[in-house]
Amino acid sequence: MSVSKPYYDVIIVGAGISGIGAAYHLQEKCPNKSFTILEGRDTIGGTWDLFRYPGIRSDSDMYTLGFSFNPWLSSKSIADGPTILQYIKDTATKFGIDKKIQFNNMVKDASWSDQTSTWTVTVQSGDKNSQMECGFLFMCSGYYSYSEGYLPEFPGYNDFKGKIVHPQFWDEKLDYKDKNVVIIGSGATAVTLAPEMSKLAKNVVMLQRTPTYMITLPSEDKIALGIRKALPESTAYEVIRWKNILTNMGFYNAAQSFPVPIRKFLMKTVELQLGKHYKEEDFNPPYNPWDQRLCAVPDSDFFKAIKKKKMEIVTDHIETFTKDGILLKSGKELKADIIITATGLKLQFLGGMTVHVNGKEIQTSEGHVYRGTMISDVPNFAVTVGYTNSSWTLKCDLVSGFVTRILKYMDKEGYKRVVPRFDVSKYESSPLLNFDAGYVKRAAKNLPKQGSKAPWKVYQNYVYDLVTLKISPPSDKHLEYA
Repeated sequence: MSVSKPYYDVIIVGAGISGIGAAYHLQEKCPNKSFTILEGRDTIGGTWDLFRYPGIRSDSDMYTLGFSFNPWLSSKSIADGPTILQYIKDTATKFGIDKKIQFNNMVKDASWSDQTSTWTVTVQSGDKNSQMECGFLFMCSGYYSYSEGYLPEFPGYNDFKGKIVHPQFWDEKLDYKDKNVVIIGSGATAVTLAPEMSKLAKNVVMLQRTPTYMITLPSEDKIALGIRKALPESTAYEVIRWKNILTNMGFYNAAQSFPVPIRKFLMKTVELQLGKHYKEEDFNPPYNPWDQRLCAVPDSDFFKAIKKKKMEIVTDHIETFTKDGILLKSGKELKADIIITATGLKLQFLGGMTVHVNGKEIQTSEGHVYRGTMISDVPNFAVTVGYTNSSWTLKCDLVSGFVTRILKYMDKEGYKRVVPRFDVSKYESSPLLNFDAGYVKRAAKNLPKQGSKAPWKVYQNYVYDLVTLKISPPSDKHLEYA
């Protein structure tokens, strides 16, 4: 006797900031649709629960990183991780989304059948596997592996006698008071950790192979606070949100169009803050601004720590780990009691699950993304990938709204299936993310591609996406309905 599988109109995968946003849009705009959220871990929050290292904070302003439907009311524009996590939890509770989450359910495989117009989703819970079915599968599982961070093969790694910690798996019992700490890396994690750990550590060295561009931002946006005092809360939130969206877009476009003066501007602002402590080789990246993401420095905390001689930057290459620290190619040895490997993420598409369509395994890396959200030749399927040059949530919000428009159109016309079709004779292909960051380049071959023109090109432009995802008709010739 066969056991019937639980069925939902929509299954959302992931209970982080993307999944909570998707659930809100679905229940508000498609109230007739049944749905559930499958979360592989035992709690809500995704990134903001997983990362526990000292000082963790947003690197985007919370007026745009926050949900459009639940205004960010804190005075902090650059917020700490625990506050953001509580905001996500409060949002889920406020809208009843927390009751839709099934925790400890890791999606391992999704198989589509044209005959039944359904996805059969294989889920692992503990040591048991089970299956569910749905009409539409919405992936909100993020873009990196939760179980494995990126760690280069360092010579002599096992020779070091002290403690080595990767920020993704922070040891909350780690005692670094009065210790010598070396942080390997120059991205947002390292720039966050260094000044925070310097408050207790004896000495902190941020060891970087390549400098990064840094920009100081106030943790409290004084203009935003003024707008909130002058206008009703809902109006103020929209005004602040658009102020920040347009400011970010303007600076990004200026960096793309005029990289030389923007480079000089960024380096000069750092020099003015550091004064005699400024060393050009530590703040002069070999790439143009916004070829990689800029690092936000709230309230100049990073520069203040350098000026107080609580930390320093060393720009060099690693020769080998030693029992007492790290030997550099210059011949200098950095003594360390603790080494923090802030060496980045390991990108993982779709949470590592496999995808089958009509019995055939699909290599999503061979597909192309339609409007940055659906994958060619994969029916009734959407994936959320946020912006690389702005707040992640801005794109998630638009994608969720677009998915609900597709679902409502299918109901209206009596369709059961929608499949994007990419015409190789009309478009060229290129990597999905035109971004020079190491973690992106390492994973490029595992990600879908983008096309050379709309609607297959990913523009990383909120205003463009607002028009195409919120206004353009779902009856697109590139979408095959049945």
